[in-house]
Amino acid sequence: MKVEVRGIHLTVTERMKSFIDKKVGRIDFAKDLIVDLLVRLLREGSGFKCEVTINFRWGNATHLEVDCYDIYEGIDKLFDKMEVKINREKGKIQEHKRSDSEAS
Repeated sequence: MKVEVRGIHLTVTERMKSFIDKKVGRIDFAKDLIVDLLVRLLREGSGFKCEVTINFRWGNATHLEVDCYDIYEGIDKLFDKMEVKINREKGKIQEHKRSDSEAS
């Protein structure tokens, strides 16, 4: 799984990168399902927006975003959302495989 972090209207510091790397550990259960994570951190007015595009190995792509005033809190909330979405996608694939094997 490849992780790419970009900052738009802000500089991504080493502390931010290491914080994101630490949070990626929360989704290690799905590292074989994900091709790459494209993380964008944006400064908007007095706050921030954290976005991620998840590209799954079977061709689906999902985009999630969180608005926040503290960048680290936003990253944490983003990974909370990612965990839920990845579990949902993983469940869909497992259900699809089950129904395929039952039809055979």
